[in-house]
Amino acid sequence: MTTYFSDASLRFLRGLARHNEKPWFEAHRQDYEAHVRQPFLQLITDLQPALATISPHFRADPRTVGGSLFRIHRDARFSNDKSPYKAWQGARLFHERRREVAAPSFYVHLQPGESFVGAGLWHPEPDTQRRVRHFILDNPGTWKATAHAPALRRRFDLDDSEVLTRVPRGFPADFEFVDDLKHRNWVFWRPLDDATMTGPRLRKTLETDLAALAPFVDYLCAALDLEF
Repeated sequence: MTTYFSDASLRFLRGLARHNEKPWFEAHRQDYEAHVRQPFLQLITDLQPALATISPHFRADPRTVGGSLFRIHRDARFSNDKSPYKAWQGARLFHERRREVAAPSFYVHLQPGESFVGAGLWHPEPDTQRRVRHFILDNPGTWKATAHAPALRRRFDLDDSEVLTRVPRGFPADFEFVDDLKHRNWVFWRPLDDATMTGPRLRKTLETDLAALAPFVDYLCAALDLEF
């Protein structure tokens, strides 16, 4: 079995969190390439065959520009935090039409003590939120079978970091899944410990997780008229 990340990967990211500045990063750029970026690109490459069996419309793309791997550089233009780098590395396994329309994605996150895998819609625009809410309202049976499946709920958590305090305008307060309508994001996720991220079963673990998350992503694709 292939091992992708190592203690050196986590050590680099911990160091970057402590020394988030260009001189330190440039002095350790080789560590970043060898222990974080290149292993992550290889993991993305190796996930594509399994992802293709889940859906022919999603991509694990190892291209260094425009691919699945997020840049390590932060866009700090509109943030009070001017740190130039992210203290984590993430990859989005995206829908082939993501540049045309809003689309859900699968996601893998590497960060010491805070790694995770998940899937769904993160920070969708208001129009996209409305479409999903209306689809849930019109298709509650399949929402229950998908988003409230015991197997899914046992393994993953529905993100509740941004939830409305009131029922969205125009939606019935007595709807069975009204609490789900209050969400701004629809993402299921679960943490992955450091031993899993640096161990030899990481790819198999992620393949199992992607398959388990697939019905939920399929539902969101249906809500947005996307192929799955």
